[in-house]
Parts: sequence; C-alpha cells; structure tokens
Amino acid sequence: MGLPSFDSFSPSARQNVWRGDELGSADMPVLGTGHPALDAELPGGGWPIGAMTEVLQAAPEAHVWRLLLPVLSRAVETRGGPVVLIGAPYEPFGPALAAAGLPVEALMWVRSEASAARLWACEQALRCADVAGVLAWLPQARVGELRRLQLAAAQHEGLLFVFRPESMAQSASPARLRLQVVPAEGGQMDVHLLKRRGPPLAMPLTLPARSERMTALLAASQLRRKRRMQELQGAQEEANPGTTVVRLDLRRKEGQSHAMDRVAVAA
Repeated sequence: MGLPSFDSFSPSARQNVWRGDELGSADMPVLGTGHPALDAELPGGGWPIGAMTEVLQAAPEAHVWRLLLPVLSRAVETRGGPVVLIGAPYEPFGPALAAAGLPVEALMWVRSEASAARLWACEQALRCADVAGVLAWLPQARVGELRRLQLAAAQHEGLLFVFRPESMAQSASPARLRLQVVPAEGGQMDVHLLKRRGPPLAMPLTLPARSERMTALLAASQLRRKRRMQELQGAQEEANPGTTVVRLDLRRKEGQSHAMDRVAVAA
C-alpha cells in the first residue's frame, strides 16, 4: 500500500502537515530579526527562541553585532535579564552598543580559552531563567557537545547563538537554524541560509553590515576628503601654472626599491 497523497488529507489535517518544498511555520516562539528580508525567509518570521542558531564565519567577530543587535536589544527589554557573551574574540565597544539600544550593563562577558570551560559556561547560562540570550564562540565544539547545548536551549526561553568557523559548513549540526555570514562589497554582508525548515535558499540575502548612521558618516567623510584634495590641487595649479600634482605612493612593493635606496647604495 502506497503512502497517501497530500491532497487526500482533509483541510484541517493539511494544516498540520509540512511539505518539504514550502517554508515551514514555527512550532516555537520567535523574535523578529530586525531585518525584514531575513524575517521573510525564516520559519515564523524571526530567530527561534528555545533553540540553537548556528552562525558560520571566516572571521569570528565579523558582522555579529550588526546582525544581532536588533533582537538582543528587544530581548533585554522584554526579559530584563543580561546577554551572556562566552569566548567573545574582542571586548565589545560599550558606547556603540548603547547607542544602538543595548546598554553595557546588560552584557556579561565570560572569557576563557578552554573549549570545555566555554561549553560549561554556556550550559550554566542557559539554566538561568533571567538570561535574555547567550552568544557563544565555540570553534572546537563537537556534534555531541552541540547536541547537548541544543537540549539545554530547549528548556530555556531565551536566544542561543553559537559561532563557528565557516569550514564547518559541510559538517553535521543539530542547530535548528544554520546560516553563514560573508562580507560583501559596499558595506554589506551576504547571509546564506544553510539549514531551515523549508527548501534551500538558492541566493544569499544581502543585508547592511553597517548602521544607516555609520554609512552616512563614512559617506560624508569621503566627500569632505575629496573636496579637500580638489581644493588643494586647484590652489597648487593656480600658484604654479602648467605644473601637475602627483600623489606619491610611499608603500614599497615587494622587490621594488626607491630612488633614495639607489642613492644610498651609490654612496
């Protein structure tokens, strides 16, 4: 006897059947990511609560805050508890995070180089009901250890993000949601959805890697620099008609010597 077709189910039963070619609905609470394009591609429209989200990157610190700041600020505001950082590669810059809505006093930084100590700290943080979210950098974690964290997260009503090297993209993972973040041109980042409840996403999502305010400040700074160079060049040409202003590149290329080097050798 063959399996019944999807069309043979009653309308009420169809609502409880997930088809692999459709984006699944969330069977657990979610929090919006703060990025509408990303929300549209995630089951339920946000980061899962009570489950592990795995983020793969070439550089362990790349784009973490720009990607997660919106949801962390909301989680702290909703739950009132801290965000625990375990094994963060660099000390967070408090003023910038506070300006984005995440107060410094809401952060708890656990520093350790030992993989076992990081795993232990992560499990302990997940057992604290007041913790709003856990961000753990676990480059050496094995599948069995990640599975244990997934089970711990299922008993916790908070957020869990685990950061690992992008070289682990082809390895198995118990994470409910898995994505890879890659720097892109023009102050952007490409987000590849490697695992979700739904069909694979053929093309990555391109999200801003900088805040709108920072992007505006950088653009204004570049414009001011360009105008200063034009004014300087105009003033020099006015003082010395017929001359050409050349900007010297003082960075020495490999195998190439400067004129001063040749003078020194001749001497």
